[in-house]
Amino acid sequence: MRRLDTLRRHSYKARPLGGVLLALWVTVAGAEVVSGAQLPDGSQKVGENRYRAPRDFDATLDYYKSVYPASSYPRKSIVNQPGVKAVHISNPTGKNFEGLNIYEANNEEVRIYVVPLQQAPKPVKKPESKPGRKTK
Repeated sequence: MRRLDTLRRHSYKARPLGGVLLALWVTVAGAEVVSGAQLPDGSQKVGENRYRAPRDFDATLDYYKSVYPASSYPRKSIVNQPGVKAVHISNPTGKNFEGLNIYEANNEEVRIYVVPLQQAPKPVKKPESKPGRKTK
């Protein structure tokens, strides 16, 4: 008979994949998804497609570096003014949203704008013209 509380020679070794999956799950579990775009946990809606981020500008960008890697989701600075920081993250897949704008003005709150897809304009039907009589 084997005792349960005996000391073993081998210690338990955690599997590295399990740790990675747990870290990924913790990162994604609290996130909110709006129009296909992931927002940080604790974001508050302030308008249509506009959200207030719970962290500062740099922490918000770090969050998006892990969610949307720069190698797959190109970034560019969109404002060059004193006191204003703004970055656009493009969505190359073109599904659900066009991109994200992350901005901060005057070291105040950080906002996230989910750029919606541009709807293709509906073709305008021209009214059918009735053949007119030609006058001499």
